[in-house]
Amino acid sequence: MSYLEFLGQYGDRILSGTLVTIVLTVLAAVLAVAIAVAAGLMRLSRNALIRGVATVYIEIFRGTSLLVQLYWIFFVLPLFGITLEKFTAGFVAVGMNLGAYGAELVRGAILSVPKGQWEAALALNMSPAKRMYRVILPQAVLIMLPPWGNLLIELLKGTALVSLIAVADLMFQVKQINGTTFLSAQSFGTALIIYYVLARFLLTPFMRWLERFMQRKLGRA
Repeated sequence: MSYLEFLGQYGDRILSGTLVTIVLTVLAAVLAVAIAVAAGLMRLSRNALIRGVATVYIEIFRGTSLLVQLYWIFFVLPLFGITLEKFTAGFVAVGMNLGAYGAELVRGAILSVPKGQWEAALALNMSPAKRMYRVILPQAVLIMLPPWGNLLIELLKGTALVSLIAVADLMFQVKQINGTTFLSAQSFGTALIIYYVLARFLLTPFMRWLERFMQRKLGRA
């Protein structure tokens, strides 16, 4: 079977898997960013309890395998009365894992904002919340965007693991196709190309555009 014939016969299944992967990536990214911002700010709290909760969360999710976390969320949580549908369990596991890594990016970016900016905001008699929202965070976002681009690419690749709990994403579809046709080069080669295209021509340009947008907003273009 030629490669064009392969695509003609299995293209629809590969396309449907790709769309599932894209949706998983978007949902996991939204969750990861929300968790990262919350945990990153909690890590900077003066309250030892709040700081401790964030630290425990970050250390657990950074220090254990994403695959183990996925299995825990899908297979073990039902034993405690918490049952998640497999698609939901998939993006929650990926989002929580990458959110732990992102939390340290948020914390580091906030601490990297020049001290003079903190002092200027304080001199304007801004409340702590307004100081963070209006002055510190916009500058921190610009600092953290480049490493976040790398993290989102890792998130995209991490979604491939959800195929192990039978979520019909791209990797699940190509494994199914390979299992019936034994056309490994065509099946996994196509998956490799699609993951590369998504990372190189969707995620990377989007993050670069976002970086330029934030530079213009801050008058640094």
